[in-house]
Amino acid sequence: MNKDPGIDLGSPRWDQATLGGRLRHFFAITDTRLLFKSEEELNKAVEVVSSYRCGKAIEGYTEEQLWAAKHLVDSAIHPDTGEKMFWLGRMSCQVPGGMLITGAMLAWYRTFAAVFFWQWVNQSFNATVNYTNRNAKSTVTDTQVAVAYTSATASATAAALSFRRLTKRMPPLFQRYAPFAAVATANCINIPLMRQREVIDGILVTNEKGEELGHSKRAAKKAVAQVTFSRITMAAPAMLMLPLFMEVLEKKSWYQRARYLNAPIQTALVGVSLIFMTPFGCALFPQRSSMTVKKLEPDLQKSIAARPDGASISKVFFNKGL
Repeated sequence: MNKDPGIDLGSPRWDQATLGGRLRHFFAITDTRLLFKSEEELNKAVEVVSSYRCGKAIEGYTEEQLWAAKHLVDSAIHPDTGEKMFWLGRMSCQVPGGMLITGAMLAWYRTFAAVFFWQWVNQSFNATVNYTNRNAKSTVTDTQVAVAYTSATASATAAALSFRRLTKRMPPLFQRYAPFAAVATANCINIPLMRQREVIDGILVTNEKGEELGHSKRAAKKAVAQVTFSRITMAAPAMLMLPLFMEVLEKKSWYQRARYLNAPIQTALVGVSLIFMTPFGCALFPQRSSMTVKKLEPDLQKSIAARPDGASISKVFFNKGL
């Protein structure tokens, strides 16, 4: 079919100014099935989307097929670099990866060895996701990545063990929340450290047309805060509700005779939660975040005001990352 001028593959299919539009977009690109697309299929999708955006006719493709190609590209190609993202760090891997790791953290939390091992696995996964989905306009050195990874793993383990110690004399239910305390603490450390160059040097901000205006540390702090909150939100329902559910379930006589179901049941329930919470967490804030010029650093405000079109610029935009 010939190019339909009504289809804009340069932008998401749904309105990103609304939560509903962002939800539909992230449901599409966090679909785990995209993770299993072959290299050949991904390369073809990149070629189709690139050609279409250049105005070339794409024969044999329906509108739905064009959007399917676009969603595959969005799920696997970094928006800043145009390079393929490592498969383990893609958002389409968030549900299966998070399901297995979170299920394990909730099932095995009673010993130091179990806490340390699963927090190490979780932070390794988180570090991969954070680095893969960073704002690539800001460079991060190998040393900074190592410091962020080590700090997050140590803090997560310390938080989990400290929480267990504090709740040692409380009902067992409270000890079940140690993994969530660890995950929330680690996210508050891992993400800012992994993206520290953005906070130190500033994140690239543009006008509505995408023209570069400079770098802002305040915009970087906003981006990092939004991503940190989103990540904690993704994990919260499963890690807060499952302990209550398992506390009731473990008192059932049939369950006490089938303890081997502990990890599979928790893993499956975490998976159900993440299917919905992963796109919801990603959609909480627009991917192309914004900030009013008045909230930027004074020097950057002056720089923008000095531009010929400075008076017409009331907001700046930046990629907040995922």
